[in-house]
This record gives sequence, structure tokens and C-alpha cells, in this order.
Amino acid sequence: MKNKKLLIIFAVVLVDMLSFSIVLPLLPYLAKSIGATATQIGLLTAAYPLAQVFAAPLLGRLSDTVGRKPVLILSILGTAAGFVVLAVARFLPILFISRLVDGVTGGNISVAQAYIADVTDPKERGKALGMIGAAFGLGFILGPVTGGLLSGISYSLPAWVGAGLALSNAAAVAFLLPESLSAEDRVRLAARERRHAFDPRALLDALGHKRVGPLLWIRLATGLAFSIFETSFALWALAALGLTSQANGMVLGYVGVLSVFVQAFLIGRLTARFSDDHLLLFSLALAGIALVLWGFVPNVPLLIVLMPALSIGLAVTNTITTSALSKAVNHDEVGGVLGLQTSIQSFTRIPAPIAAGLLIERVSVWSPGLVGGLITLAMVPVAWATLCVRPGARGCTDQGGVSDSVAE
Repeated sequence: MKNKKLLIIFAVVLVDMLSFSIVLPLLPYLAKSIGATATQIGLLTAAYPLAQVFAAPLLGRLSDTVGRKPVLILSILGTAAGFVVLAVARFLPILFISRLVDGVTGGNISVAQAYIADVTDPKERGKALGMIGAAFGLGFILGPVTGGLLSGISYSLPAWVGAGLALSNAAAVAFLLPESLSAEDRVRLAARERRHAFDPRALLDALGHKRVGPLLWIRLATGLAFSIFETSFALWALAALGLTSQANGMVLGYVGVLSVFVQAFLIGRLTARFSDDHLLLFSLALAGIALVLWGFVPNVPLLIVLMPALSIGLAVTNTITTSALSKAVNHDEVGGVLGLQTSIQSFTRIPAPIAAGLLIERVSVWSPGLVGGLITLAMVPVAWATLCVRPGARGCTDQGGVSDSVAE
């Protein structure tokens, strides 16, 4: 039964990732075909993560009080609606509406993570959350390829396919996925105060929490560094190695395959042998070093050799941060704190493409890797000083709720 639940959640996250990645090959062309400028296309790209910044905490907290299942169904239907609007869009404002709608509902990743936290014990959680990472990797492989192939027939066809997938997913959740929160849990959670959509004080409280705070700061820094890598890779590959778009797509597909392998097969084995904090310290160091080296890679063979280390570092950091956050708060605050994490991660995707472009244009092709690597490496001493890697570190004995510890 648990495997069926996890399989459906895997499908939810996969469709979410497809909704983001399937439009990547066609959105610039679709926007340009209706008269959008390059600046407007950039703003259009930023609309999706911008909407997620505000929507993710709302969906996460809402799921704490009304249940995971209804929020998942509502958000998946919203994703389908965003696809339909995209498919019929013939004017730029309509395109913006489609991306905003999809961004708002795409914030349900925090609800999917909270569901997994509900149905797994702490020992199994890292492995189960690794399935979400695998869904991200698989979506990153399938989405651009599917979008690119279908857009050769029609720009609207990928959007219609995405809408169909989302509707099928909503039906699976509605008829096959049981609610993970009991009626008693929902009544108790509904009575709690401070259940706001995007509460700045909730974020400040969380950042000041002994255990949650360092993890969220790590998420903020690594989210920015990893987003710089994602958004600058194509420009870097062209400027540094002269790769064609086809070769660039092959390399990105290789990275996606590596990510799926790490998340599906490696995370579970690692979490069974090592603590979250030790894994996080190791993955931060590995990712930081790999990002720095990536910036200076002189040829494709060395890039291929480096990618496994970079993929392991990025994937383990992302998964273990989520796992550690879900264990750092009371059960009734899991949805809210994971919503904050998703909001922070989405926020980093807004300035990252701007920063990456400026670094390549104004500094050098190697500068995005250096900057991203140094940002990541700067989190290593944070993890060492504040998490449970070092004996007596701040926050190791007090892992109570965010609200309670701040209220003290």
C-alpha cells in the first residue's frame, strides 16, 4: 500500500516537472511568434518561479489544515488549466497568465513532500524523498525532449499533452491516493494560529530556529548556486566549448540520467549508513568543488568525467536538506516549513538567470562556476558549526517546533 502511495506522489512530482520543462524548448519561440521581445521573454520565464515564491507556503500550510489530498487535487487541476491557457494563448498577457497559474499550482511540491513525511518513518524518509528527486531528474530528461519533438508539429501540442497528463494525475490522486492526515489531525491543525499564505514573520521565525534556520540558509545559498548552474549552462557551453544546441541537449540529458540514478538508487543506501548532517556536509563540499572545477573545464571529455561528482553533490544536498527539515519540526509544521523551503528555492530562480548572464557577459565564461562554487563552499562551515556534525553544535538537542522555540 505504501509503495502505491509513493508511486502516485512520484507521478505528481513528475507531472509538475514536466509542466516546467516541457515548455522550455517552445516558450521562447511561442512568445516570439506573438511579438514578445527578449526582455519580455525573460520576464515570462521568471513568472513561474515568482508565482511559486508566494504560492508554495500557502499550499503547504493549507494542506496542514484541510488535508494533503484535496490540495494536491486542486493544484494538479490548476496545472492542467495553466496548460490549456498556454495552448490557446495568442496574446502576450495570456501567456503571462498561463505561466503564473502554472507557477501557483506548481508549488504543490511542498505538499507532496509533506505527504511522504506523513507516511514514512524518519529512517525511510531520505530514501522516499529521493524518489521526488528522481522524478525531477526524469522530468528534466523527458520534458525538453517531448516539448521539442511535439513543437515540431505545433507549438500548442506539448501544452495539450501536458494538460492531459495533469488530468490523468488528478484522477489517480482522487481515486487511488488515501488522505495521509487523520480527521483528528486536521481538526487540531485547523485550530492553530498563524496559518497565513506568505507570512514574513513565519519565515523570520524559521530562520531564527536553532535547527531549521541553518538548513534554510543552506537551502537559500545552494538554491542560488545551483540555479546559476542550471540557467547559465547553455550559455557557458556555447561560449566555453562551442557546443551546438544538439550537443548541449545530449549533455543535459546525461546530467538528467545521472540525477535519476543518484536519487533512485544511491540516496537510500547513503541514508541507511550515514546521518543527514554528515551527508549534507559531504555533499556541500563535493558540490562546491565540482562547481568551481566546472567553470574551468576546457573540453567535453573532462566535462563528462566531472558531471557524476557534480550530480551527486547537487542531488544529495537537495534531498538531504529536505529530509532534515522534515525531521526538525513538529509533525503539524512539516507542510509549512517545506512550503517555506520551496518558496526560497523558487525565489532563487528569479535572480539567478540575470546574475549568470551578467557574469558571462561582464566577467568571464568561468565566473558562474566560480561564484556558484564559492557560495556552496561557504555553507560548509555553517553546516559544521550549527548542525550535528560537530559534537555540541548549536541546535542538536533542541529540535522542537518553529513556533515554540521562537516563542521562548
